[in-house]
Amino acid sequence: MSPLARTVEALLFLSPEPVAPLDLIEAAGCSADELAAALEELAVAFAPGERGLVVRELAGGWTLTTAPETEDAARRLLARPRTPPLTPAQAETLAIVAYLQPVSRPEITRIRGVSADSAAGTLLERGLIEESGRSQFGAVLYRTTALFLKLFGLGSLSELPATEQWDPTPDEEADLRERLVRAGEARSGGPAAAPQQQPAEDAAALSEF
Repeated sequence: MSPLARTVEALLFLSPEPVAPLDLIEAAGCSADELAAALEELAVAFAPGERGLVVRELAGGWTLTTAPETEDAARRLLARPRTPPLTPAQAETLAIVAYLQPVSRPEITRIRGVSADSAAGTLLERGLIEESGRSQFGAVLYRTTALFLKLFGLGSLSELPATEQWDPTPDEEADLRERLVRAGEARSGGPAAAPQQQPAEDAAALSEF
């Protein structure tokens, strides 16, 4: 294995998150072509079935992960979860952010029909979602993070499971969003059942669509 390939291997080993190509180039002091060659060399060295680790491209970067055949042993070693699993409310909120991002908390609340404050707060604390600016009405917008992609084994958001058999037009996307909102309102008993807000915020939250 070349010195550069060993260096890249060490960098991937040290990083708990996937490392972007530009960060690898800067840290290793190499060119893009040299990095590509080193990654190819590592892919051969860590070929499936050869080692307990494999080199994978995830969340816009490169990382070392355990080989699929070691999964059962790894599960036994790490049987005790370090964090509790997502609750149904948290999973539902995360799915809304993943598919509709950037999306505001009032909008999530309207779609779910119940307050999203607690679920969104937990997802923020765990690093699965993050703030992504503000809407024209001042509401904070949220999007998923690179950690979300890594934990769900996705290279990008385009790899999310398709929710439809068609390619929606902007009008169809708007209709889908509105149908979700109506379903949430029906679930909560109507708009009046939504969580209380400050008067100034109420008009903004109801009109930000």
